[in-house]
Amino acid sequence: MIAVTTGKRRVVWAPTLAAPDWTLTLLALALSVVGLLLVWSATRMEGDYGLLIRQAVSVGLGLVLMWFVSRCDLRVLRAYVPLAYVLALVSLAGVLTPLGVRVNGAHSWIVLAPGVQFQPSEFAKVALALAFAVPLAELRDGQSRPGFGGVLLALVLAAVPIGLIALQPDLGTMLVFAAMVSGALLVSGAPKRWLLVLVAGAVGAGAAAWKLGLVRPYQLERLLVLANPGADPGGVGYNAAQARIAIGSGGLSGKGLFNGEQTAGHFVPEQHTDFIFTVAGEEFGFAGAAAIVLTIGVLLWRGLSIARHSASPYGAVLAGAVVSWLAFQTFVNVGMTVGLMPIVGVPLPFVSYGGSATVAGLLAIGLLQAVHRTKAMQP
Repeated sequence: MIAVTTGKRRVVWAPTLAAPDWTLTLLALALSVVGLLLVWSATRMEGDYGLLIRQAVSVGLGLVLMWFVSRCDLRVLRAYVPLAYVLALVSLAGVLTPLGVRVNGAHSWIVLAPGVQFQPSEFAKVALALAFAVPLAELRDGQSRPGFGGVLLALVLAAVPIGLIALQPDLGTMLVFAAMVSGALLVSGAPKRWLLVLVAGAVGAGAAAWKLGLVRPYQLERLLVLANPGADPGGVGYNAAQARIAIGSGGLSGKGLFNGEQTAGHFVPEQHTDFIFTVAGEEFGFAGAAAIVLTIGVLLWRGLSIARHSASPYGAVLAGAVVSWLAFQTFVNVGMTVGLMPIVGVPLPFVSYGGSATVAGLLAIGLLQAVHRTKAMQP
């Protein structure tokens, strides 16, 4: 047994790890396989298997990293938090230099070599989850929830990467970060007034972004389309209109894999990335699309169970941040394809094409496994 002192709290760690949560792993693997099939369907008419191969490589790399992280106990993860956080900030700042490139209106990518690029904000989600949980888990004797200093430090740690993402600007990722922060605060037991502080801060940040001209015209147009779905179906409302047509045409059972007419005709832009759910809706129908959502729901339920049964406050908060990340992205991605949310660049976890998002998502599963497998007993 190894004794570790956190603040004034003494925790005894077992030298071995518990068995992994195989249900969690199999669910993530199943979603990744379905994602490969949908990416193949969405891109096969172009006769280029490059995107499918890249996605398969990303899934393979993500699974390897997931396995590696899942074998780390929380002491190891916490030891590398400062390094992970600093690297995340450096990479987020790097997209604002000549190394960064603009894709779909956001300066969010760094080019490493011709044809090789990555999106730092995806890996910053992992770093934020690790770092944000540290001050919230530093509980002194007699404390059952984080104090003022811990919450304030956690919010400062979150504010820096969120500010860098606002400069890109990437509204979708900013919202994901906000969801992670809110979820972690709830799991930590922080006073509810801090959530009101977050809401006030979000309103203030929105007003500042408007004044500074950081809000792009196309982002305002997407909000107008949400309010009036039938507005300008041939212009700003085109993506939303085509997404609903594709999903609706699938009916209950779908047209079958590789048989989607809307998918084959590429009527929905970015159908292999942000709009991958339209491919599922058309080819798998309501039943298949609902099965994907249900599978993600069970995965999230397993994550919440891991957070609830974590033997340490740090593990609970970390798991809460990860579950909030994946849950919010699922809600927004599915919601925007059916007209319930504005269109933002948020991928569907494990399913959408995207090397950075795929690897980061599987890393998130590795974090949940690490929390689940680390055994700690408080004397």
